[in-house]
Amino acid sequence: MTAPANPAERMVWKTIVWTWPLYGLGALYVVGPVIAWLLAGLVALSLYLGPAIRSDLRATGPIPPVVQLWMVAMLVMLVALWAGHMNWNLGLKQTIKSSIGWAKGWALLALFPLAGAVLPIRREVLIRAMCRLGFWTLCISPVLLIAPYIGLPERIWTSPLKAVGGPGPEYFSVYFFTYDPASWTPRWQFYAPWSPFAALLGVTMVLFALEEKENRWRAAGLAAGTLMILASKSRMGLVGLVACTIGPRMMPLVLRSWAWAMLAAVAASLAVIGPWLIQTIGAGVDSFKGARADSTRVRATLQRIAHERWQEEAVWFGHGTVQPGPHIVEFMPIGSHHTWFGLLFVKGLVGFFALALPLAAQTALALKDAALSDRGRLPLGLCMVLVLLSFGENVEIEAYLLWPALMALGIHARECASDRVEMQ
Repeated sequence: MTAPANPAERMVWKTIVWTWPLYGLGALYVVGPVIAWLLAGLVALSLYLGPAIRSDLRATGPIPPVVQLWMVAMLVMLVALWAGHMNWNLGLKQTIKSSIGWAKGWALLALFPLAGAVLPIRREVLIRAMCRLGFWTLCISPVLLIAPYIGLPERIWTSPLKAVGGPGPEYFSVYFFTYDPASWTPRWQFYAPWSPFAALLGVTMVLFALEEKENRWRAAGLAAGTLMILASKSRMGLVGLVACTIGPRMMPLVLRSWAWAMLAAVAASLAVIGPWLIQTIGAGVDSFKGARADSTRVRATLQRIAHERWQEEAVWFGHGTVQPGPHIVEFMPIGSHHTWFGLLFVKGLVGFFALALPLAAQTALALKDAALSDRGRLPLGLCMVLVLLSFGENVEIEAYLLWPALMALGIHARECASDRVEMQ
């Protein structure tokens, strides 16, 4: 039974299934944080009222340790933000604005796992909802794909909801497609603010669809996710499609003796073919980067500037906020386009470890479970998507669309915690 069975599941279900209408209103950036804080309120009520709350909203158990780590880490992120603003005298107005940004960004990395871990939300509901979203994506795609060839504009409109504030107008804009400035060919971003992020959302959809038990819905999710990856023309999406789907399914091999013997044989053969293999991989990497050389150059320069200025000016708490970049990086903000360099620049070492520690713990939990059972494949794939995304984007400003993945990680933490309780 995959139909929503309680108010929390209905809220999650409808928000996912109605993604395209919400995108058409330019409301997705607003809806994500609102859902996060509403679910957090339900969590607080459920934990506080205990048996007094209606039976279908009762907490499934205490907050799992890895989710507690996410909560503490994101609070540390807020403290680092305040410290950076104080160190650079950014003023009360900017501090309040950045704190609201934290509530719409970094906080979501803790709130959605918390909701998944405590509220009675089933992973089957998330999986089916994502596949339904895939079906609607396939229905809308013909119009999007033909738009540049029949003279339709790139952007349809920008919602007045941009008045609530956000990283930029593209988060509130509705597009048919966009033109790649390097090759002047169309790329599609679907319901994401830009194409590379759409590709990773496509990888996420594929991962959910692979766990769907009903063939027609699984086919819809797989087809839609693959289309999003290919139409976005993103290199990162292609890497994710291969690595994040195959990697988790290879994990059970770590417990097989024959797999270790095979690995030993491969390692021994590398002594002979190693130099050729390194040369071939190097050529492949160069070709991969050369596919979008301008993008690679800008990203590399942004990372170098962010690293140098972090090291020289603000090691512990960073600069407090992103700053305008020079002409050489096309005026893109320093601290953007890479989560880790961005964290070092904006929040320093404190912010860097505030994300690294819970993400490492969540990934370790998924790795262990993926090696032991099929249950761990989805969460491990989603962790790999987050890691991959962090090297090309800023995770926090995209959490408003990644939230089904974050919630699934919380559900997995709850399942693992239940196993430990049953074994005691």
